[in-house]
Parts: sequence; C-alpha cells; structure tokens
Amino acid sequence: MQNAVNLPDQPKADQRVAGLLAAVRTAFAEKGFDGASMQDLARAAGISVGNFYRYFPSKAAIVDQLIAHDLTQVEQDFQAVLAAPDPLQNMRMVLRSRLQQHQSGNDGPLWAEITAAASRKPEIGCACQHMEAAIAGYMTQAFALVTGLPDAETQRRFSAHAALIVMLVKSAAMMAPQQGPARDDLNALILRTIDQVLDEIASAAVKG
Repeated sequence: MQNAVNLPDQPKADQRVAGLLAAVRTAFAEKGFDGASMQDLARAAGISVGNFYRYFPSKAAIVDQLIAHDLTQVEQDFQAVLAAPDPLQNMRMVLRSRLQQHQSGNDGPLWAEITAAASRKPEIGCACQHMEAAIAGYMTQAFALVTGLPDAETQRRFSAHAALIVMLVKSAAMMAPQQGPARDDLNALILRTIDQVLDEIASAAVKG
C-alpha cells in the first residue's frame, strides 16, 4: 500500500498534509472520488502536480492519509472512553456525536465513493478494512474493561457486536447530509440499536 512520503521536520509536514487533505476533501466533494484527477486535486491544494505527488503518489495514498487522519480522532475519542468512570455511557455520547456530525457534514458521498472504489482496487480495500478493524478493536478494548473478561474471551463473545456498531455508523456516514424528520428518525433508530447492543455488553458485566 502506498503511503505519503515522509518529509523533513515532521510536525510541520503533518500540518501541511492536514491542510492538503482539507483541500482534497473539497475537491472530491465537488468532482467525486473517481471524477477528480490528480491535477484537479493539486490545483485545489494550490501546489504543482509534481509537488502534490511528493505528498500523495496515488489516490490510494490519499485514502491512507484520510484514514490515518480520521483514526487519530477516533483514537482520542476511545482514550476518553477508556478513562471515563462509565465507559459505555461515554461511548454512547461519542457515537451520538459522530452521527450528528455525519448528518451535517459533507464527507458522506466521498466515503460512499471510496467504499465503492474499495471493491475495485485492493489497496483501497485494504485501507478501509484496516480502519474498520482498528475501530472495532478500540471497541472491544472498552468491552473488555467494562465486562472484566480476558481479551480473548471478549473478542470471541463481542467482536460481532463491535462489527455491527461499526457497520451502522459507517452506513450513516455514507449518506448524503440532510436535515429533517426522516433523517432524525433514522439516527434515532440507529442509536436505539446501538443502545441495545451496548446493553448486552453491560449485562455481561453484571453476570460476570
């Protein structure tokens, strides 16, 4: 899988990459993931095509960096979950916030196209699978903490629970942003389903 080139002075390089990714997201939103050429992306980023390729050798490398950027925020969220007095309640709050962000954000069509591209391009598929596995892994860590079960037992009993939550939030993320009763009702249904899943985790902690 291709990754962005490591540049000197890493903190500044990271800030630069974050700025480029913001411009790339805008270009993808306007032209679509497949419709935007590397030239379009370089133009949106305000740099030459040659310089753009130094940061992102391919669209797969861009997806890698988008995922790495988003996973950094996810990791921070789950660090807060693990440190909270009531991890499951904190997780509910985090997931509710994520759904609200997806409802008003502009990344839905982009991630829908990336997911579609994943079925055609193995390197993008691997990156997406890595992201989903990482998020599910954070969840099972929290489940192990709540239930007091060994990691292997938690994985055996609750990996499907984590996968279901990831699938629900991912599906919501891929929808076009919209407001109104229909979307509110859908979010409420997703949250009720997630609550039921987390209630099963909580009951396992009680039963020991």
